[in-house]
Amino acid sequence: MPPRDNPTARQVRLGAELRKLRERAGMTARDAAGLLSTDAARISNIEAGRLGISDERIRRLFTFYQCDDDALLAALCVISAERRGTHWWDDYRGILAPGFLDIAELEHHATGLQCLQPMTFPGVLQTEDYARALFAGVIPQVPGEEVDARVEHRMKRRAIFDRDTPPRFEATVHEAALRMRVGGRKVTRAQLEHLLQASEQEWITLRVIPFTADDFIEVTQTVMYAAGAVPQLDTVHIDTPFGGRFLDTAANLDRYRALLKFAEQTSLDPDESRSFIHHIAREL
Repeated sequence: MPPRDNPTARQVRLGAELRKLRERAGMTARDAAGLLSTDAARISNIEAGRLGISDERIRRLFTFYQCDDDALLAALCVISAERRGTHWWDDYRGILAPGFLDIAELEHHATGLQCLQPMTFPGVLQTEDYARALFAGVIPQVPGEEVDARVEHRMKRRAIFDRDTPPRFEATVHEAALRMRVGGRKVTRAQLEHLLQASEQEWITLRVIPFTADDFIEVTQTVMYAAGAVPQLDTVHIDTPFGGRFLDTAANLDRYRALLKFAEQTSLDPDESRSFIHHIAREL
């Protein structure tokens, strides 16, 4: 089987975790190749997510690397068994850039989500009109049919809340995002009302950082922290106007956990935040 041209973020993460385990064990790619009766190039492709690996081989590598973390082993075996074409976002492959599919995949598999939104609202809590106004304002502009596809894809991401046990979702939104009139007064007012309705769900916690907050948080990019099936698979997604980035090193995870904790401490509590949003909506 030829190497994948565009592995998913989950496939890349599987390979990266296997590489971390190998390096922690002091083994080389050639050592791993010898165990699996293959060559170092194939090991490199597996660790880059360009080639798949069976759960049987993952178990053999865990034994070889002397790793006894059964929870991590089980989580990686789940990823290895995943196949394209089995989830709703696969319908957008070849239509939208891979990053759109990767963010939907990340949210789908997360056991909990935390986000910090300085200028916009969380994608899964956006209304269709609000999302359309955002995508229509992208520079350079994208064709109308792609805007339609992006909006449709974003609305389908709400499926994470349709489960019997939805993931815990905690959003900290800056007052700047609340006052940005994306799409005009009517669209913004509807978006704020939708946000208030969503915050009534027991699995959604919404907090607001007001302009009057004494402590300043220097962040201009959207941050989302996705908890994995095991802590080693936690992931941070940074969104920018020019594409997203996935971060998973221990140092980055520690950094963004601290940032999100500080943002929560700086914000109003959930009840105060709801009243604050309601007040701004009435001003429009």
